[in-house]
Amino acid sequence: MLDLMETTRNSSTFKTLTKAIMDADLASTLKGAGPYTVFAPSDAAFAKIPKAQLDALLKDKTKLKALLLNHVVSGNFHARDIQKMQARSMLKTAAGKQVPLSHDAKGVTFGDKGHVVTQDIDATNGVIHVIDSVLMPS
Repeated sequence: MLDLMETTRNSSTFKTLTKAIMDADLASTLKGAGPYTVFAPSDAAFAKIPKAQLDALLKDKTKLKALLLNHVVSGNFHARDIQKMQARSMLKTAAGKQVPLSHDAKGVTFGDKGHVVTQDIDATNGVIHVIDSVLMPS
């Protein structure tokens, strides 16, 4: 089994995310002991961002780092754990922000718009859930 960084790097789903992690110097964080739960935007999620806005974000290391850390929480939260939580809970991200996590019959949503499309991709230092939207900084 691979760590979180290697798992994203080896997946065809996370080419933009992997580049962003490298550009933001966060690879060592995702190789760290953890455990972490990563709500990882897919390439399709990044494609929803207008190209000029995405290009500007990828060039701004400070904003990029904050954006990426808002997709990471401490601890292992597998789907079974999320289902045991309140229907709407707040999770503190690695960037220090409180982000809502909700679940219902339709599925799991992170940050009010990041719908989990693939869950429970295990890594040696955590778990990844693929989401269909990028949580943009406010």
